[in-house]
Amino acid sequence: MRKSKNDAYTDEQLTAIWLHQDKNAFELIYNHYFKLIYNFSRKMLQDEQQAEDATQQIFANLYEKKEKLQITSIKSYLFQSIRNIHIDLARSKKTRIDYIAAFKDLYAKGEYSTDNQVIEKDLLRQIEKEIDNLPPRMKAIFIMSRQQYLSNKEIAEAEGLSQQTVKNLLHRAMQKLRRGLSDMFLLNLMWAILWWHKK
Repeated sequence: MRKSKNDAYTDEQLTAIWLHQDKNAFELIYNHYFKLIYNFSRKMLQDEQQAEDATQQIFANLYEKKEKLQITSIKSYLFQSIRNIHIDLARSKKTRIDYIAAFKDLYAKGEYSTDNQVIEKDLLRQIEKEIDNLPPRMKAIFIMSRQQYLSNKEIAEAEGLSQQTVKNLLHRAMQKLRRGLSDMFLLNLMWAILWWHKK
């Protein structure tokens, strides 16, 4: 199953090599994914040293677990791992994470794939839960604004409210979402914006 370093591997091939405990598996995975994970981390953290430290950490963890880690996708595992480190950094107030910049870059380069949807689904579940917890009218206005793309004026006319009331309700909805998501609000709010814009 061995190829030269310059040959392209699919994630399925690299995962199979890992699961078969090929002696070259770690080196192949490191060479294949380090730059992708580092660039993703750097765009989110806006700090080259933090991004390098975070990326080195997840590969060190991968190497330490090489004999017992059973995974279905190397790529998904690495993205999930770097996400967890970023969450820890956000919780410790050491950094501000710019997920919009990072994910827009991945989309532009065509590097976002279904492998990474495990990360998205986990975040969306939390975001949807917080949206469902909004008061009924506030939730309805939030959905009209973010999913149906109605202007404040259109929402006001539909709901029989003033535009200022709609604006205030949207502002309060965002505040409630931030509080509900607690330490992870930066991460989840950025994903929420990306998600609503994809609808």
